[in-house]
Amino acid sequence: MPTRRRAFLVILLLALLGLASLALALAAGSLPVSAADIGRALLGETQGVAAEVVRELRLPRALVAFACGGLLALAGALMQVLLRNPLADPYVLGISGGASVGALGAMLIGLPALLVHGGAFAGALAATLLVFGLARGDGSWTQTRLLLTGVIVAAGCGAAVALILSIAPENKLRGMLFWLMGDLSHAASPWPALSMLLLGLLAALPFSRDLNLLARGDVTARALGVPVARLRGGVYVLAALATAAAVTTTGAVGFVGLIVPHLVRLAIGNDQRVLLPAAALAGGALLTVADTLARTIVAPQQLPVGVLTALIGVPVFLYLLTRSPRTA
Repeated sequence: MPTRRRAFLVILLLALLGLASLALALAAGSLPVSAADIGRALLGETQGVAAEVVRELRLPRALVAFACGGLLALAGALMQVLLRNPLADPYVLGISGGASVGALGAMLIGLPALLVHGGAFAGALAATLLVFGLARGDGSWTQTRLLLTGVIVAAGCGAAVALILSIAPENKLRGMLFWLMGDLSHAASPWPALSMLLLGLLAALPFSRDLNLLARGDVTARALGVPVARLRGGVYVLAALATAAAVTTTGAVGFVGLIVPHLVRLAIGNDQRVLLPAAALAGGALLTVADTLARTIVAPQQLPVGVLTALIGVPVFLYLLTRSPRTA
């Protein structure tokens, strides 16, 4: 009972933190909006500039940030189980690189924003299929083989990105660089990302017990009846889809999927039944706050949100690396 109570309290606290981050995103900006005005705007009880700013600009962007942060953290938690490495990253398998090639290629030939998103998703999906196909080989793929294949594919995508940037006209370079560093200024409807986050959690949570056993090693998991090969394939596909959905929407936002699951694990342990939803809530809150800072800290200019997550993530990552193996 104490364990269940603690888990409930952690989820409740993170849910409140997520709501607070959304409230901050709706209130902060060049036009400050009070809590009372936010409530009236969301309920449709008032009109005017403030209400339109809240409903049409800040709310969709905040929800996109929350959903994509949750997707990256969920993907990171799944990748860390899949690779049995607490510092694995959702971008480690080249998915972000494939999305970058697809998006920048679409920008280079002048396609509209909707098709840029389509290009990013197509690139992420192509990278996913390539890594999974090459890593499987004769069907006996391992964590090491999967990781090495992903690193090679990511390196190839990085070379393609460098080529595209080198031949792109100057008037397109700024948009390309912002996309590569993460940009929510062109966020559209939040519902695709929110739907993917909900579906990802619904798909992962029923297998949380098996994921707990998988984290203890393949031999232990098989001995206790876990279909390891099928589970690992499902985890990879789910993590890849979550990463692809986030990267397609926001660009390559770093460190959220690396730092958040690890910090949550240090705080509450490695029980996937609690870790997965907790990481999604914490990741959503972190990216929402980072995006709010990105659009307000040097207003009226906007920073790429990936710059803020890197400024937060780098010192945290270095701190985690200095911890002893007993506490890390």
